[in-house]
Amino acid sequence: MRTLLNVIWLLLCGIWLALAYVIAGIICCILIVTIPFGLAAFRIADFSLWPFGRQLVKRADAGAPSTIGNVIWIIFAGWWLALAHLATAIALAVTIIGIPLAIANLKLIPVSLVPLGRVIVPMDSEQDPWRRTAVS
Repeated sequence: MRTLLNVIWLLLCGIWLALAYVIAGIICCILIVTIPFGLAAFRIADFSLWPFGRQLVKRADAGAPSTIGNVIWIIFAGWWLALAHLATAIALAVTIIGIPLAIANLKLIPVSLVPLGRVIVPMDSEQDPWRRTAVS
């Protein structure tokens, strides 16, 4: 089920989201001071391509620089990215078919708000809401 949802997501909106985040990442990497934000944008682009079956977790070694960078990110980019993902999720949730895509957009809100000091990992099968278990 995850693969099907990821393919639908990729075709309908994942490519465009990832492309926008990659362009933002390139711009941030051209401006030398904002390279950490560019790397964060690349991380978000990766997550926006294939969001089902993965989750965002805090890195154990993330410290004060990540927190300061996240505050700067929230001020300049995070809040409007989160609002855009929220608005898109609301629009997608209007249709029954769009509800899983709306959930994926809601998953992108935390990473768009605080991308520094976070890592994207595969979701455990027990935590995966799209996993179906066979009844024996």
